[in-house]
Order: sequence, then structure tokens, then C-alpha cells
Amino acid sequence: MSRTRDDDACPGALQTHTAADGELARIRLPGGVMSADQMETVALAAIDFAASSLELTSRGNVQIRGVRDTASVAELLTASGLLPSASHERVRNIVASPLAGRNGGLCDTRELVTGLDSALQRDPLLAQLPGRFLFGIDDGRGDISGLGADVGLHALDASTAALLLGGRDTGVRIDVADAIDEFVDVATRFIDIRGKSWRVTELGDPTALLGGRTPTTAPGTTWPAQTRPPVGWIEQDDGRITLGAAVPLGVLDAEVARYLAAVGAPLAVTPWRSVLIFDLDEGVADAALRVLAPLGLVFDENSAWLSLSACTGSPGCMHSLADVRADAAAALDPQVTTHRHFVGCDRACGSPAHGAVLVATGDGYQARDLHP
Repeated sequence: MSRTRDDDACPGALQTHTAADGELARIRLPGGVMSADQMETVALAAIDFAASSLELTSRGNVQIRGVRDTASVAELLTASGLLPSASHERVRNIVASPLAGRNGGLCDTRELVTGLDSALQRDPLLAQLPGRFLFGIDDGRGDISGLGADVGLHALDASTAALLLGGRDTGVRIDVADAIDEFVDVATRFIDIRGKSWRVTELGDPTALLGGRTPTTAPGTTWPAQTRPPVGWIEQDDGRITLGAAVPLGVLDAEVARYLAAVGAPLAVTPWRSVLIFDLDEGVADAALRVLAPLGLVFDENSAWLSLSACTGSPGCMHSLADVRADAAAALDPQVTTHRHFVGCDRACGSPAHGAVLVATGDGYQARDLHP
């Protein structure tokens, strides 16, 4: 793919993007993790200084639109710990198995997420990574490896992992304990050789990023893309409960976000535009479920909403040819099980790597099955 710029213009919380509906601020959440207080802060920032809703992204981040006072939003986010590095805020792109260490998986990868985030912020060179460069950490269940991260780890057991580039197994095996150093090495090499490339798959020879590491098994394995979030009542390995709440079309009303924060438990935003509420006693989980379900959050694993997603569309995006969220909602059909992603233009923002992408033409929608 030919690029005309050295870097992309992905927004952050400090470097906002001017959209058709005003300034857009995107808040990176490594591993999707948020505290209850941080969720409350983001909700209040949206209510006080922007459109009163939060958008959950396909990378497990949160963004707010129509920001009227970018300085006040940045101040709130910084005070809450959501902007620990002004220089590196756009490169803290880490997706990870959200249930790791709590339910299933081959190893607990939570410390890898926090360790990698710290390592990214410590290295001045890594601030040069494009805002789209993505790290993926899969605890072995296969939920993250199918997302096509630029550099990824797929746990094979508690101590060994496959090293992935662009979502493909390189055949190189690494110790989980060494994963952070491996990630940093690959990212540094990418900066050295990338030219105008933003993603690993745009390189002529991605294996150059391996630095001479020798594959010990056949490369090329990929994992199927997951499109449906974990929802409902999820029993943790320690006997406590996680509640999984899908958010229709990824748009979370800021007041509903405050109800999520009021539960007072750790949270994670998933790459499937849902929210997990962790570490609940059964009584608290039952009470929270009774309050949250009537607010429009989806706890039913058979809900048709789980097979439907959309980009922002009109009127928020100047490129869009349609109000795709309204059209997607109108197309809700319990009989359709294939995931459908509605987009307003050929850029196809937020498209999953699996299912049908329906592109607005100005006169209906045209199906495009493959990710652009």
C-alpha cells in the first residue's frame, strides 16, 4: 500500500481529530483496563465537555466526540491516570485477552500488559511508532490472535508462546517471561525499516523484524477472528463473578457509564465493543445485573446485537454517505447469525476481519466480504 505521509493521523486525547461533529478524543486503554473511578471520569468528561456518550472501539479503547474544551478533558484524564505519558499516549495500543487470569486461558497475561505499557513509555524512540501499530497478547484461548496485531504473543502453555507478526505465527518460540523485551525489539526494528508503512503487513518482508531469530516450527498459522464478546454471568476461577455487558453498536450513554462505575469494581473494555465488570461477589453481581440490564446493556449471549456493528457514519463523519448506525439498528434481525458491519464509505473504519462489511453507496449498501 502506498502512503503519502510518514505517519498517520490517528487521534489521541491530546492530539484530537476534527470530525464533522467537532473534536474527537481517543483514550488508549492498554488491555482495555479501567478502574471504576476512571470510568466515572471519562463519563463526566463527556457529559461536561462533549457529546454525552462514549464510543467503544474495535481496539478496546474509548473515545468521546464533539469535545468543546480539549484542555479540560485532558486535565481530567491526566488527573485520573489515563494519560500517564503525553509523548507516548498514541502508541499505547495493546489488546489482550480480557478474561486472562480470571476465567480460563493458559497463562495469566495481566502483568505482561502493564509491563509492556511501562516499557513503551520508558523508551523515547518508541514514541515514533505510528498510532495504528498494535500489540496483541493472547493467553492461549485464541480471542486476540485473530485480530491481526502487528506484533503478538500467543501463549502455548504457562511459560512458552508463539511470536506473531501481522496475526501470523512466525514459527519463533519465546519465553513468556521475555515477551516484553521481544516486543520492544520488534517495534524498534519496525521504526528502523518501516519507511512510510504504518502496519507490519505493509512491509515487503516482515520477517526482517525477527532480527535473525530462527523459527523452530513451521510458520504461517493463523487464528480465526472472534466477533462476539463474552457476555452474561461469567464464573471466575476464584469463585467470584464477571459480568459481561455488550453495548449495542458500541455507543455507551455517559449516564449509563456512570452506573457501571458505581458498581465499584475493575472494568475492561473489549475489542468487541463490550464492557466486563470483574471480581464481584454473587450478591453484588445479581444486584448490578438487575440495575444495568434495563439500561440497554446486553447480557444475553443469543442477542442479535452481538452480530451487528457499525462505524460512526453521518452526521459525525464527513466521509460517510449514510447514517449507518440508524441503518444498522433498523437491520437488526435475530435470524441473521453472520456478523455484519455497516460502514459509510470505502475506508471501512472498525471493520472486523470476519463476517460481512456493508458499504454505503448513497443508494443502499454493497457487500464486501473481505477486510480492506
